[in-house]
Amino acid sequence: MGRAKIPGEKRVLDYLRSSRKGSQNAKDIAKGLFVAPRDFRSFRQSLQESVERGRICLVKGRRYALPDKINRIVGRIGLTRKGDAFVAPDKGGQEIFVPARAIESAMDGDKVVVRLEGQPQGRSPLGRVIKVLERAHDTIVGVYRASRSFGVVRPQDRRLGREVVISQGMEGAASDGDVVVVRVVTFGSGKMSPIGRVETVLGRSDDPGVDILAVIHGHDLPVTFSGEVLDAARQRVSQARGVPGPHRIDRRDVHVFTIDPADAKDHDDALSIRTLEDDRWEVGIHIADVSHFVTAGDAVDLEALKRGTSVYLVDRVLPMLPEVLSSDACSLLPGVDRFAVSIFAVVNSAGEVGDTRFERTEIRSRHKLSYEMAQEVLEGTSSLDGPTDLALRDLRTVSRALRMSRERRGALDFDLPEARVLLGEGGRPVDIQRVERLESHRLVEDFMLLANEIAAAEATKHGIPVLYRVHEPPPADRISYLRRFLSRLGHSMPKGDIGPKALQRALAWSRGRAEEALVSTLVLRSMSRARYDVRNLGHFGLASRGYTHFTSPIRRYPDLLLHRVLTRSLIDGEAIPRSWGGEDLKATAEHCSVRERTAEHAERESVDLKKAEYMQRHLGDDFVGTVSGITAFGVFVMLDEVFVDGLIHVSSMTDDYYTFDVDRYTLVGERSRRVFRLGDRLTVRISRVDKEERLIDFTLVDKKRDRR
Repeated sequence: MGRAKIPGEKRVLDYLRSSRKGSQNAKDIAKGLFVAPRDFRSFRQSLQESVERGRICLVKGRRYALPDKINRIVGRIGLTRKGDAFVAPDKGGQEIFVPARAIESAMDGDKVVVRLEGQPQGRSPLGRVIKVLERAHDTIVGVYRASRSFGVVRPQDRRLGREVVISQGMEGAASDGDVVVVRVVTFGSGKMSPIGRVETVLGRSDDPGVDILAVIHGHDLPVTFSGEVLDAARQRVSQARGVPGPHRIDRRDVHVFTIDPADAKDHDDALSIRTLEDDRWEVGIHIADVSHFVTAGDAVDLEALKRGTSVYLVDRVLPMLPEVLSSDACSLLPGVDRFAVSIFAVVNSAGEVGDTRFERTEIRSRHKLSYEMAQEVLEGTSSLDGPTDLALRDLRTVSRALRMSRERRGALDFDLPEARVLLGEGGRPVDIQRVERLESHRLVEDFMLLANEIAAAEATKHGIPVLYRVHEPPPADRISYLRRFLSRLGHSMPKGDIGPKALQRALAWSRGRAEEALVSTLVLRSMSRARYDVRNLGHFGLASRGYTHFTSPIRRYPDLLLHRVLTRSLIDGEAIPRSWGGEDLKATAEHCSVRERTAEHAERESVDLKKAEYMQRHLGDDFVGTVSGITAFGVFVMLDEVFVDGLIHVSSMTDDYYTFDVDRYTLVGERSRRVFRLGDRLTVRISRVDKEERLIDFTLVDKKRDRR
């Protein structure tokens, strides 16, 4: 019997999109697409598969419709600590607000179908979850609490929602107070709690290392590689290390060096520069040729796709690739020959980019520089050798020109402070330091941005199927809020649609003011989330017509994928297989976006845990800090010495009754008229630390504020 001939999903979607009817039953759709009666059963099954993927909705009367034709939106749900949620539509655009009562059984990260139920003026659309298409979490990590008849596990990640009920006999070896991994058996509903069984006991919450293990298991992060993947990686390195492959150009005479953090183990990018005539330079951006060692569809490639990205936790790295690749064969170590994919670009003193070319190269790095070493050379306080010193100074000249060029077109530069937690024995935090952003950091960033834009431009020009890094304009409701907030501070924004230059002017206006950090944070929060997409939708934050990720194939799967298609098309001159594009590429874009968000959450959570643990040892101690935020429920303060922020809750401010002045963004005492403003200097005492919640509370110590 021959295989049933049924139309593909794209044809069905196109048909429903062109139809004037809101919904149709399966027979009507089959008739409209000329499906033979003998193929109808298979066709109806394909419709059901599209429903399960969220591409089509099944409504009353067993009728099918496109989600957007019946006020349905498909997207990923993100829960807040308060229990409400926002859904980011798969197709982009404005997020939908879902109140806690309308979330049903959805958990943070699930793919859901939302029914639109309203559009409050000046706010996000209102929705209700009507179906969960894909679960982001099969397991949950939390603390087990036992009772006579059953137990419960309260998720450590509050965004995952309600407690999980553990029936008698399902607790395994868990005792009251243990941190456990629970396998969810049923997810419940809006009224019924999820039910699970204890799968792993991690230990007591105060045991060394259990906190980070909880983060790892809570985000379902892989800790080790299987024997199959490790063997495949070692075998491929052995086979390919001495074989350059086609069209490889020997560039070992080029003066190349890497600039990375001092403790970096993988070095996937290096730089070179050559002076030309007429105030022009040829910059070389050399990226490890991971695609030479990782073949599409092999065991290593499938594992890298599954992981999506390396994860940089506070105490360890969970790499995307086995160490034989990430720290050895693909790492651009000094003094050894390595394969790379190089972009050479001619740039003039105005930051204008001329000729560009891609090459498969063999290079030999001269130096492994830390950012601090490179900075000392740029400042003239240290020297490496004549060629390297000159190259660094020339690279700085070109990077500044590129930066000015981006600024002229409206690119946004968020110079928000970052913290680094230093760990001692047993993973205990011993210090928290502010990470200084050096000129050397900016220099490397400028050339990575350049390479990513060049790669995107070539992919677009030649119609090569790739994952673009897209950043859409901010949603209207967020811009409306930002406009109102900035007007209270004294800065007016233009009406209507906002381009990046308007936000750039807001950031420039706040520079040097007490509100600078707050304005930067609010502008950043008004942005849409950057993600991967098969369409080139541009990058709002960089004011770029096209952007992609090319420069980190050791730690990001989209970069590896991009290398594979660009080298095949631009260097080898071969056609890209159709299977590398289409729906499979769309699925890869969504998967990589989800894995990136998971990594970000895990990384942030691990740092916040250690910050809270560090501050537990300082309960009752006094610190000086700066007011960084004001709300109706209190004052946020960033501490100078340890770079940790916490809250002075209004309930602890017993000298007066304080109210929030929305127009002036201040907290004002009703009787004393005492005013708390952004930028005020305060002395505070550490009064409470909740490591599990990652919350730190302060009480006010000083009676008189010392304004800067």
